[in-house]
Amino acid sequence: MPTRGTRNSRSMWVAGGLLAAVLVLTGYMAFSGDDEETGPPGPAGGSAGAAASPSPAPSYTRPEEWTEPDRWAALPRGQRTDAHGSPVGYPRSTEGAVSMMAAANSISIDSDRDAVDEQLRIYRSYLAEGDQSDEGAEKVELDAVQTDKMLRKELGLTVGEPLPAGAYMRNTVVGYRVIKESDDAVSVWLLTRVVQKAGETAKERATYTRSLSGAAWTDGDWKLSGKAFADADTSDEPAIVAPGDADFNAAGWVAIREAS
Repeated sequence: MPTRGTRNSRSMWVAGGLLAAVLVLTGYMAFSGDDEETGPPGPAGGSAGAAASPSPAPSYTRPEEWTEPDRWAALPRGQRTDAHGSPVGYPRSTEGAVSMMAAANSISIDSDRDAVDEQLRIYRSYLAEGDQSDEGAEKVELDAVQTDKMLRKELGLTVGEPLPAGAYMRNTVVGYRVIKESDDAVSVWLLTRVVQKAGETAKERATYTRSLSGAAWTDGDWKLSGKAFADADTSDEPAIVAPGDADFNAAGWVAIREAS
């Protein structure tokens, strides 16, 4: 039976995670938990600002049996793809806001696409134009270079060398819990599954993380919002529990189902 523990570490994969002066692109990082399985725990399987100061949390053993999540959501898709290749154009609803934040927290890094590509894409696509600046973009790029270095160290690869064939890092939002919602602003906790693989023959490693994100309705679409993030009540942090675990329901998570 696989075990998963929490660890006190800043996530090296967070897209735009060091934009503390602007807002949280991928959330308020509290804990991350390891999952040694090579696949998702069930049918639901498949992240700016400063990281939170994490406190110790006990490890736990994931149950062998699948427990169906009580709450599922098929989030609406973006209506179009922007010039940066990101889905945009979400409906003005809580689900539309959550879908945008899930998209802004979903990244894929491999031999053809590095952290710089992904972080700048998220910055340009999901931060309101009025909040963007050349200085902000430069900060994102510099931080992304460090993210790429940390990723290679995490995978046991040589820093500065391209990722080998079959190596990747991907994170996908698999659940959420709404904190505050209105017609103009939504804040949520996001549950994200991060997978890493060092090469074609390497074993895939999965980690679950919890993050905080906020969105505001801006110029006809949802955009990441520092104010919505700051206004969120973070006193009740849900446990990091994978979909399929009975504690997933107790934590109040909503599992995300692929939209048709």
